[in-house]
Amino acid sequence: MTDAERIAALQAELAAVRAEMQALTATVSHDLRAPLRHITSYVQLVQEDAGPVLTPEVQGFLTTISDSARHLGAQLDGLLALSRVGTAVLSPQPVALGPLVQSVVDELAAQAARQTPARTVQWQVADALPTVQADPTLLRQALVQVLGNALKFTAPREKAVIAVASLAAADTPAGQAGLQVQDNGVGYNPALQSALFKAFGRLHSAREFAGLGMGLALTAKALQRMAGTVVAQGVLDGGCCVRLTLPAPVS
Repeated sequence: MTDAERIAALQAELAAVRAEMQALTATVSHDLRAPLRHITSYVQLVQEDAGPVLTPEVQGFLTTISDSARHLGAQLDGLLALSRVGTAVLSPQPVALGPLVQSVVDELAAQAARQTPARTVQWQVADALPTVQADPTLLRQALVQVLGNALKFTAPREKAVIAVASLAAADTPAGQAGLQVQDNGVGYNPALQSALFKAFGRLHSAREFAGLGMGLALTAKALQRMAGTVVAQGVLDGGCCVRLTLPAPVS
């Protein structure tokens, strides 16, 4: 067997594994969603039909059941999204980070203005961001997660500042380029660093900040698939800096 034939065989095997993973994930997701829908539907029926005669304690139990079912449904969505990132067919190409970052910033800023019009958020996007070799769709998803986290965790600040800048050559591996996102948000306890990029890795309680803790896990998986890296440094109540690197385009 020639080298070309070996490569073709490996690619075919990889495609088959990805297809199998996608089918398995879809099946598990569907099979688990059906009982969840039954749980929430029957709880709602009980609340509507028997609500007036239920004690406050029983009503509290039903609310807990319903909330837990919805949370499990959201977790299934998160796992499905993570699986899709891991199995998506990529189309690597030169991507200019400047326009892409600005597009994501505009989208998030508009969303924040609708949801919390009283917030003050200062976005500082450097004029010259590099071009990288990446899948545009997957890279956009990663940027939405990183910039969305910066927006979320600066919410308690009277004036949020989120800065996006190019990484210096000394901060990037050879043959790569990248950017960093620095915010003045609540940061995190460095002792919890090991959970940062894990699925459902929450560094703050759900009472403080909504979410599943999937954002950086999705980002890490996306960067890994594109031969890039992501690292983060945070200080509790002192902000966070996330650095992304990706291969530079081949000239």
